Amino acid sequence: AGRTESNSLPQTHAEAQCELAVSECSIPARLSFPRHPLRSATSLSLSRRPILCQNKAIMACVQIWCILVLISITQAHNDFYTSIGQMTDLLYTEKDLVTSLKDYIKAEEKKLGEIKRWAEKLDLLTETATKDPEGFLGHPVNAFKLMKRLNTEWLELENLVLKDMSDGFISNLTIQRQYFPNDDDQTGAAKALLRLQDTYKLDADTISQGNLPGVKHKTSLSVEDCFELGKIAYSDADYYHTELWMEQALRQLDTGEVSNIDKITILDYLSYSVYQQGDLDRALDLTKRMLKLDPEHQRANGNLRYFEYMKAEQQKKSNETQDPQGSKVGSTSETKKGRPKDYLPERQKYEKLCRGEGIKLTPRRQKRLFCRYSDASRNPAYILRPVKQQDEWDKPRIIRFIDIISDQEIERVKELAKPRLRRATISNPITGVLETAHYRISKSAWLSGYEDPVINKINKRIQDLTGLDVSTAEELQVANYGVGGQYEPHFDFGRKDEPDAFKELGTGNRIATWLFYMSDVTAGGATVFPEVGAAVWPQKGSAVFWYNLFASGEGDYSTRHAACPVLVGNKWVSNKWIHERGQEFRRRCNLSEMD
Repeated sequence: AGRTESNSLPQTHAEAQCELAVSECSIPARLSFPRHPLRSATSLSLSRRPILCQNKAIMACVQIWCILVLISITQAHNDFYTSIGQMTDLLYTEKDLVTSLKDYIKAEEKKLGEIKRWAEKLDLLTETATKDPEGFLGHPVNAFKLMKRLNTEWLELENLVLKDMSDGFISNLTIQRQYFPNDDDQTGAAKALLRLQDTYKLDADTISQGNLPGVKHKTSLSVEDCFELGKIAYSDADYYHTELWMEQALRQLDTGEVSNIDKITILDYLSYSVYQQGDLDRALDLTKRMLKLDPEHQRANGNLRYFEYMKAEQQKKSNETQDPQGSKVGSTSETKKGRPKDYLPERQKYEKLCRGEGIKLTPRRQKRLFCRYSDASRNPAYILRPVKQQDEWDKPRIIRFIDIISDQEIERVKELAKPRLRRATISNPITGVLETAHYRISKSAWLSGYEDPVINKINKRIQDLTGLDVSTAEELQVANYGVGGQYEPHFDFGRKDEPDAFKELGTGNRIATWLFYMSDVTAGGATVFPEVGAAVWPQKGSAVFWYNLFASGEGDYSTRHAACPVLVGNKWVSNKWIHERGQEFRRRCNLSEMD
């Protein structure tokens, strides 16, 4: 049964077990809403087929093997949607399955060919034999062959027909299934599309048609895809996005797209979603449209009476709030359309920067920004081969180093990191425990200088160019972002309310951040600083550097930054967090707190 409260949530598991009851009275007491089908908890379970075994020992071995595969499946899942780099492996898995499927089709075609030849041969033979049965069997060879066919050859044909040609394909599918995404991945990827839609102000039709900037492989969403996006939003009581995607699914059906999803089902979700956002008139119109398609629809009939009752109540209140001259004193209904309430105070500013709508520096401030060649304070390694520097921002000072890491080094770093990529975590500010978060969608790995000469060389380069001691720095962190991958606004340094942030390391706070861009990004993926309005765009082979702390050791709150969602492309970065210990004589403390 539905709820009348405007903030009612999607059905719980218990509610999903209940039968929908609609009041038959003229004034319904409550509203019914569409049930969101619960995904099966056994969605990852292996598809099983009967196995004919003559040997019980073989059957036992097969059962044990299946159990082991099931265990490996439950352990193997690793948040695929959070890393494009690891998702590429899924394409090769799918390609292998297609090859296996084609082999199965060939085997079935070969089997059917043999059966067809049998049928054609016996059809001709029986046609001749039944015209003169006695004469045909009068030949002793024909009599012998009839006995042989019925006793032996038909049994062989039966075995051929019963032969299961799918064993190879099913075995391969069973093995590969442990590398499949699960419901969490599908939901995560869907929510990523909704996040991209909001951040970059894309309408549902643009996404559905695949009209994204710079795409190489354009693809579109079907009615089923749009409907699935709407259902996932609905399951989170996100009626704003439910409405957008149910409307898109309905538009595509109206244009003639063939689908297994019918208009009644879409209208059911859509009418309830617009009602939850306070648009009673439209909810009423959509419900009437449902009833035109299915006059006997139980929930629609119940909701129609409810909406009409609510409409009458609104009209009654409206008449009561009119002054003697006939003008309305107050509003009769409250429309709540729009994105769900947000926990992030600087959301608007952050998303504007991601879209390239950042603050433009005044000419006076722009004059403070320069491009230069740097020899890293007369470092012998850079006197004859200085590096290119570019000022990206003045306060906080953000410097970009151009062509500072080679393609060969990038590939080696990615090669070392890819097998170790794990879902990126954040430190809980209250407990200090590392945990995953919905606002950080990426996978990361940590690389030490001692394990490969390339990493050691990179660490040495960072030390030479920054003038800071990296022996107390954290290991090189490599990150690859997933579908709509992002890291919402955060600080790299520990604040005063986090005194134990890096206590275990014993190296003090994070004094500075060095960030390598190891790929170009087709669209999105900028590093933005909402407090000051700065945006730094990925450029393969470059790196950016900034201080998180003032020289006094106080935190610079203007360095709060974020990684914008990746709209199109694959974003690889690596960063080095440099700590306070060891910098006492390299970056001397100032007496002024904010210098």
